[in-house]
Amino acid sequence: MSPTSPTTSPASPAFPGPGSVTFLGAGPGDPGLLTLRAVEALAGADVLIAEPEVLEVVRCHARAGVSTPELTIVDEASTTAGVPVLRDATNLVMEAARGGKRVVRAVTGDPGLDGNAGQEMLACATAGIPFEVVPGVATAVGVPAYAGVPLRDAQGTDVRFVDARTADDRCWTEVGASDGTVVVSTTLDSVAAAAGELVAAGRKPDTPLTVTIGGTTTRQRTWTATLGTIAQVFKQGKVLPSPEGHRPVIAVVGERSAPAQRDQLAWFESKPLFGWRVLVPRTKEQAASLSDQLRSYGAVPHEVPTIAVEPPRTPQQMERAVKGLVTGRYEWIAFTSVNAVKAVREKFEEYGLDARAFAGIKVAAVGEQTAAALVDFGVKPDLVPSGEQSAAGLLEDWPPYDPVFDPIDRVFLPRADIATETLVAGLIELGWEVDDVTAYRTVRASPPPADTREAIKGGGFDAVLFTSSSTVRNLVGIAGKPHNVTVIACIGPATAKTAEEHGLRVDVLSPEPSVHKLAEALADFGLRRRAAALEAGDPVTRPSERRPGARRRRTT
Repeated sequence: MSPTSPTTSPASPAFPGPGSVTFLGAGPGDPGLLTLRAVEALAGADVLIAEPEVLEVVRCHARAGVSTPELTIVDEASTTAGVPVLRDATNLVMEAARGGKRVVRAVTGDPGLDGNAGQEMLACATAGIPFEVVPGVATAVGVPAYAGVPLRDAQGTDVRFVDARTADDRCWTEVGASDGTVVVSTTLDSVAAAAGELVAAGRKPDTPLTVTIGGTTTRQRTWTATLGTIAQVFKQGKVLPSPEGHRPVIAVVGERSAPAQRDQLAWFESKPLFGWRVLVPRTKEQAASLSDQLRSYGAVPHEVPTIAVEPPRTPQQMERAVKGLVTGRYEWIAFTSVNAVKAVREKFEEYGLDARAFAGIKVAAVGEQTAAALVDFGVKPDLVPSGEQSAAGLLEDWPPYDPVFDPIDRVFLPRADIATETLVAGLIELGWEVDDVTAYRTVRASPPPADTREAIKGGGFDAVLFTSSSTVRNLVGIAGKPHNVTVIACIGPATAKTAEEHGLRVDVLSPEPSVHKLAEALADFGLRRRAAALEAGDPVTRPSERRPGARRRRTT
């Protein structure tokens, strides 16, 4: 039995009465840093109040009908000035709580260390509105951890936190006189000024310094320098002046931010596909687990449906087959895709059936993803290929029909309208009768938005994963041919051949016909590419950062 949080009860809300407020830390930006308690609180919220960038992180954990009042007001005056006007969050929070709502006020980082949540808490306390606090990973702690900069060591060095926007002379004097680590919250265009304050207060100009922007996200970038050289590093690297000068950064000052140490500890930015924009041209249902895997390698997946799934034009054949399942017409049912599982599941629900209807029927799945979809339905497959995850691999393990042991000789095969005949022919050869039923149709999806099409053709994506020949044909058909700097990864030889027929050079070929092995192969490619750049003393760049119009060197 798992332990229960002392702040909640499974049987009742945390606070009785008309309404309550939960002040919740959303962390520095990585959605994976939300705590379990934060996810629990978000699921129970009636009203969710947060700045737009925080809302993007937490909203997926809230229920469908949650209210999200806007904090940013866009009017003519603010648009002209270029500065958004923020509504009074305190009044929004209290108004919703007084209306009997469970309010979650989500803030960047931690409510106690980042922002002005303390003022809102005091307002609630004064008004008698019950509230609780769910701590989050503070920005000043999480960002250095992702940048590979430990704040303390075995000697227990002192750590000071400074907000450069509100620090006064006394604050700078105190941290300047210290030899401990200083974590400075500032903006990109104010880093040099903060460094100058520390040097003026007594810090040595050669004290190591790291500056991180976009911390804990795949947009993270870190510069290493010293207090005396950071302005020059930004100038030489053309970091400033920049439209992004107002963006917040975390600067860490002290020996633990030395470049030699960070090179060994920068675990996040050294991920094999860090920051790569990877196009995943698949149906959205099938792309989810692949996108999660790509994120674990540091990539930014962009899902573009190239195939839409629609019901068969005539449903009678599918209806007869499903009724045959219930009446004992079949010995086996074979699923060759996640979409086939979905089609049968939807037909079951239409008839008021559930997984119990599979009792006494052997179930086969063509691969791990299809098997996982069956398990989610409540069905454990009896047969999954032990080798290649394909129709051919399934046939390798499929038992021949034996009239002594098999009372029924018929197999139900629900599949796409454009599926190949490999499995049908193989089962017939093994002595089985096959009801080959069109469970769904695959049609070309609508074209993606104009900016996505432009990124595909203009080299805005670092890589594209092709998981079938049809995804190649359909992507080129609805969006155009990927730019020559984009890395092309294919799931197998047939898909690679189709890509080459469309004028694409294949860089990565999966060792097995599995989407997860394909993602692994792309990660290995990225790792080798990174290692080659470091060995040559070149900066590590993404494929899309190549000079526009550069031709790709072909290899034999």
